[in-house]
Amino acid sequence: MRHNKYKGLLIRWMLEVVVFVMAIFVIFFTVNYFWLRPVNSEMTNKYEKLRLAHQRINYVAIGDSLTQGVGDKTSQGGFVPLFAHELDDTYDVSVVYQNFGVAGNTSKQIYNQITKQTKIQSALKKADVITLTVGGNDVMKVIRTNLTNLSESSFEKPALEYQKQLSDLFTYIRQQNKDAQVFVLGIYNPFYLNFPNIVEMQTITDKWNEASQAIVNQQVNMYFVPINDLIYKGINGDQGVSESNQETKTITNDALFDEDHFHPNNIGYKIMSDAVARAYKEHRNEK
Repeated sequence: MRHNKYKGLLIRWMLEVVVFVMAIFVIFFTVNYFWLRPVNSEMTNKYEKLRLAHQRINYVAIGDSLTQGVGDKTSQGGFVPLFAHELDDTYDVSVVYQNFGVAGNTSKQIYNQITKQTKIQSALKKADVITLTVGGNDVMKVIRTNLTNLSESSFEKPALEYQKQLSDLFTYIRQQNKDAQVFVLGIYNPFYLNFPNIVEMQTITDKWNEASQAIVNQQVNMYFVPINDLIYKGINGDQGVSESNQETKTITNDALFDEDHFHPNNIGYKIMSDAVARAYKEHRNEK
C-alpha cells in the first residue's frame, strides 16, 4: 500500500518537472524571438522575402497583335511574358499570366471578344493586373478605307467613334473587375515606313493618343502608357535609320520587325515591357 503511495508521488513529481521545463522553454523562446532578435536582421529579411514569395499576381493581357506578340521571333508572346518576369524578379512575387491578344483586332473586335468569351470574363474577374493594347488597327482601318484620298480629316469621325468604343471597353472591364490595375498602352507611328507620303501621320498618332489618354484619366486605377516616342524614333532615337546609296534611299526602324516594318521586334517588345514596368512601379501602391 505504502509502495503504491510513493509511486503516485513520484509520477506526480515527474509531471510537475516536465511542465516546469516546458514553461521555461516557452518563456525562453518568446523572449528570444520578440526581444533579442534584431528587427532588421538578415534572418528577418529572409523570412520577409519568403513571405512575399508566396504572394500571387494574376495578370491578364488583352488586345491586338502587340499583345499576341507578332514580330517576336521567340514566339513567346511579345512584351507580356517579359513584363510578367520583370514583376517576378523585382517584387519577389509569383506572376501567373494569361494572354488573350488577337492579331488584327480593332477596339470593337476586342470588345466583342471579351463580352462573348466566358474564359476571358473569368480571367478578368480574378485579375490583379490587366494590360490592354488597342487602337493601331483602328488607325489602319481608316488608312485602308481612304487610301486613295487619305488626309488628316479622314481620321476625325473615326477618332470620335473610337473614343466611344474605348469608353465602352473600359466600362465593361470595370464591370468584371473594379479593383485591378489596368495599363493601357498607346499606339506608335510605324506608318512613315509603309506610307511615307502621309506626312500627317505623326500628328494623327499624337491626337489619337491624347484622346485615349484623356479617357483613361477619367478611370480609377487605370493608367496610360505612352510608347510612341520610344518606338517611333528607333532604338537610337533617330526616327529610324537612314540607309542610302546613289540610287535608292531606304528608311528602316531598328525597333521594328524586319518582315513587315510595322510590329515591334524583340528589342521593341523589351522597350514596351520596360515602359509598362515603369508605370507599374509608379502606381503599384495606389490601389
